[in-house]
Amino acid sequence: MLRLTVTVPGALTDDVTHVLADSTAVSTLVVHRGVALRPPGDVVHADVAREGANDLVERLRALGVHEEGSLQLEPVGTWVSRAGFEADEETPGSSADAVVWAEVAQRSYEDSELNWTFLSFMSLATLIAGIAIVLDSQILVIGAMVLGPEFGAIAALGVALVRRRALLFAVAARALVVGFGVAILVTCLAGLFGRALGWVTLEDITGRRPATGFIYTPDRWSFIVAVLAAAAGVLSLTSAKVGGLSGVFISVTTIPAAGNVGLGLAFGAWTEVAGSGLQLVVNLVGMALAGWLTLALQRAVWSRVPAPRSHSRLNRRVHAEPPPPRAR
Repeated sequence: MLRLTVTVPGALTDDVTHVLADSTAVSTLVVHRGVALRPPGDVVHADVAREGANDLVERLRALGVHEEGSLQLEPVGTWVSRAGFEADEETPGSSADAVVWAEVAQRSYEDSELNWTFLSFMSLATLIAGIAIVLDSQILVIGAMVLGPEFGAIAALGVALVRRRALLFAVAARALVVGFGVAILVTCLAGLFGRALGWVTLEDITGRRPATGFIYTPDRWSFIVAVLAAAAGVLSLTSAKVGGLSGVFISVTTIPAAGNVGLGLAFGAWTEVAGSGLQLVVNLVGMALAGWLTLALQRAVWSRVPAPRSHSRLNRRVHAEPPPPRAR
């Protein structure tokens, strides 16, 4: 169940309430007239079955609500309502399978924003990966994978391709290119500093590393794991049943590969740079393609689900009630 909040000028309120009251996906509907100050107008609250949200958002956007006011969708954690249960039952589809595209697009833009926090997490995660390589520690590799924030931007590439949003694609690609570039540069500088202090040697980078050797040796399994992990990650991001993202983070070799590239540059170990660079590209391409295909499949499957019916149970009850007696 989702809580839909619409803030609109009074001239659009009747149209908005008509759209909401006419949908089986809406279980409750509340109108507060004249309470909004910016924009001046009314506030409408509706509880909506998740699987009916896309249709309602599209119909409200067609009215120009997003231009004149605002639309907000928030998940309802716990609800006890017969009307809500009936709305969920009457709306075609499953709430767990429904992809609320407005929600996905908003999250994609937020996760792809190139800011100080994003660059800090990228750099810190890659530095930890660099230490993991020097110490040949799988535990630190896993920690670096979990800390890395890159999956949101990678998933955004798939969203941009499916929804045909060139701006989102450009934003996500920029975040990935700049993010990995900065992280590799920071790790390279740290490697040079460690080399000057004698803490890190060429043998640490090019020597035998049984626990972390997979970082610079890409193969067909690297691509397969990236595809499977990204598919699971996109499902976790789009489904109401969120879970499995930690598994995605520790399945792909993006941050560790970037760390090895940084150290390889610091020591001139070009074999390490080439192998890890290829590993990084293979994982990024595999994840982006998998995200795109997963979202495209979800959209194709959902397109076969019938649209929510009109004349909601709430609306029928209102019209079925007898009019109040007239005062004499």
